[in-house]
Amino acid sequence: MSMQALWMTHRSMTADQSVKNQKLKPGTLKRIFQFAVPYKKSLSLYLATVVIDALLVVAAPLLLRELIDKGVIPGDSNLVTKLAIAVGVIAVIDALFNMVGRWYSARIGEGLILDLRNKVFEHIQNQSIAFFTRTQTGALISRINSDVIGAQQAFTATLSGVISNVLTLTLVSITMIYLSWQITLASLILLPIFLLPTKWVGRRLQKLTRESFNLNAEMSSLMIERFNVSGALLAKLYGEPKEEVDKFSQKARKVANIGIYIALLNRSFFIALTSIAAVATAIAYGIGGNLTIDGSISLGTLLAITTLLVRLYGPLTALSNVRVDVMTALVSFERVFEVLDLEPMVSTAKNPVSMPKGDLTLKFESVTFSYPKPDEISLISLEAVGDLNVDRSGEIFAGDVIKKISFTVDSGTLTALVGPSGAGKSTLSALIPRLYDVSSGSIAINGVDIRDLDLQELRRSIGVVTQDAHLFHESIAQNLRYAKSDASIEEMVKVCKSAQIFSLIESLPNGFDTLVGERGHRLSGGEKQRLAIARLLLKEPEIVILDEATAHLDSENEELVHQALNVALAGRTSIVIAHRLSTIKRADQILLISDGKIAEQGRHEDLMALQGQYADLVSKQTFS
Repeated sequence: MSMQALWMTHRSMTADQSVKNQKLKPGTLKRIFQFAVPYKKSLSLYLATVVIDALLVVAAPLLLRELIDKGVIPGDSNLVTKLAIAVGVIAVIDALFNMVGRWYSARIGEGLILDLRNKVFEHIQNQSIAFFTRTQTGALISRINSDVIGAQQAFTATLSGVISNVLTLTLVSITMIYLSWQITLASLILLPIFLLPTKWVGRRLQKLTRESFNLNAEMSSLMIERFNVSGALLAKLYGEPKEEVDKFSQKARKVANIGIYIALLNRSFFIALTSIAAVATAIAYGIGGNLTIDGSISLGTLLAITTLLVRLYGPLTALSNVRVDVMTALVSFERVFEVLDLEPMVSTAKNPVSMPKGDLTLKFESVTFSYPKPDEISLISLEAVGDLNVDRSGEIFAGDVIKKISFTVDSGTLTALVGPSGAGKSTLSALIPRLYDVSSGSIAINGVDIRDLDLQELRRSIGVVTQDAHLFHESIAQNLRYAKSDASIEEMVKVCKSAQIFSLIESLPNGFDTLVGERGHRLSGGEKQRLAIARLLLKEPEIVILDEATAHLDSENEELVHQALNVALAGRTSIVIAHRLSTIKRADQILLISDGKIAEQGRHEDLMALQGQYADLVSKQTFS
């Protein structure tokens, strides 16, 4: 039995048997074939190479029969030479068709992987922020990697495997029966002896492989948690180095142990297959040898049959498990479709209105918001990998978070949001760029409901700096150009000077090419904030939202940045969530948010005169 046949048998017998009982959703097969349409020509040519390869499997042994019976035994050296050359030519042609088939297989497979990955990535990117707050990053990556590759195998390995095995089995069986039905029958009687041990070992390998995946996932999870900057910092401050090493060592030891067991079982599997194939060949030689002596068959026929015999068991075994192979590939497709079918909660209207130009006025009218339910925004299989029985009924934010809020931010004015932690300030600001959509009421820009605007145009007109400004593990220039991809060095220098960060950049050996580290951890909190403010200034938005953007700045830097912001944001509509009185006093209006409602509204002097909640916060300096 060839190594390829052994591998196909091993792959088939060790596949997860549970998928064969899984039911596909209606229309799944139709959707799968739609993905194949761009590759139908390549797919046809690829399958043609599979058919030709199956025909060549039978051709070589038949030529060998003629070479022995009509060339070697009669002593016809001329015919022996010709047939030997023919066998060699067939081997070369077979190799060439295998190469061509592999090229088409790779072209189709990698093309499908590319198409599916791009489609899934784009679809995930379009999901609302609520989707990302619930799903596990690893689960999303798995859909783009493992499941996409599994889906691709439906067109290459599985499809070609089924067609190749059916053709090979049919042609080999017919040829063997034609050559000697006795030897063929004896060979088929041995099939149960061949299948029983392979199925047993296959089941053991399935269980161990699943366990191995889980153990590797646990070990990887530990490494990810300890190797990211925040996890490493926590481990340094609170962890015990020896305990950390022991914990990792225990998990790594389990992975190593199961790896050894799987390796031994795999070796046993292949030894069993080759041994049974060798026994079958021995029996064929025994029966065939006696038939040859009796004159029932020729020597060439015996050699041809034993050559064909090694091509019989691989396809038979693989086809005995064909439902599992097919369903494994189809289930991977269905898992990809499951993500693609999850409609984003926030999307552009079918006929969007263009973003208003010039001065922009922002108006909230009876806005109520509650966080969406899990089934509306996510999939349980993306939230709880390995445990689909997780109870999702208990929510952190239940009921209305924002309750019938109405206010107007006039063009070019600054509105400050203050109030206790958890009052709804950040949620309120997140509704403006449509990170979430309002549950009822409306938010309008110059009288146009933001849900009627083109989503990307809306977000391009809004600049946001949050309390925890995120930076990618890239250079300072790349992080700045995320706001404006074609920004020149001169433009970056200008905004960095305004944000009071240029002197730092200038002092760095690599300047704008300096890598900031994962999540910008090579910079201090204040440096990250100032770089984020520079990124906002580079975007030149019409509407600005600052969510505790100056929280990490000392008084001196805060004052310098505010001086720059006062100039840079002149004429822009601004909303600031602030905790410092110096920031709040500058506001044209202050909204004190409490329990999702506007408790007090007005300028600093007016609210102080009321001697209410705002005055109490000022006296205690407890702006959260």
